[in-house]
Amino acid sequence: MGQDGRVLIVRATRKLLDLVGPPDIEPADEDTTELGPWYATVLPWRPRVALLVSETTLLPILTPLTPAASWPTRIAAAVAPVLDAHGVPISFIENEVRQMDDRRLATTASRSIVGVMNDYVGLAKAHRDHGDELSLLDLSLRLSRTPFRPLYNRNVSPDRELAAMTGPG
Repeated sequence: MGQDGRVLIVRATRKLLDLVGPPDIEPADEDTTELGPWYATVLPWRPRVALLVSETTLLPILTPLTPAASWPTRIAAAVAPVLDAHGVPISFIENEVRQMDDRRLATTASRSIVGVMNDYVGLAKAHRDHGDELSLLDLSLRLSRTPFRPLYNRNVSPDRELAAMTGPG
């Protein structure tokens, strides 16, 4: 665990782990971020892109993967602008980024979240194939409006789930 007890757990697919490094989670490690562990996979685009999905809100974040070896150190820098674009309060963003200073890689543990990631990969591909010239940030924001069954009895879509969790910006 991090020296101050804060740690981010990233549960990555085998394809992504092959690029960024092996799992390094310890049995005592527990995620301390408000948005919970993040799941991640790689999109085989050129240049390569990683997809992060918050276990708690199902919020998607697309981020450049290259160079893959340093990608885990860039996660917080990818999360912050997406949270800001969603109108999340700066105090929440700053706290979340602090919690991401120390990271652990692990294998995926929820087939449901992996299914959500696969849905996002298909939707992102459809946007690209349709000719939508969106930045990764804009595509992340668009995908976040997608309704998902695990959120139906709460806030329906990740953007609304995030807003309910973080309050007004």
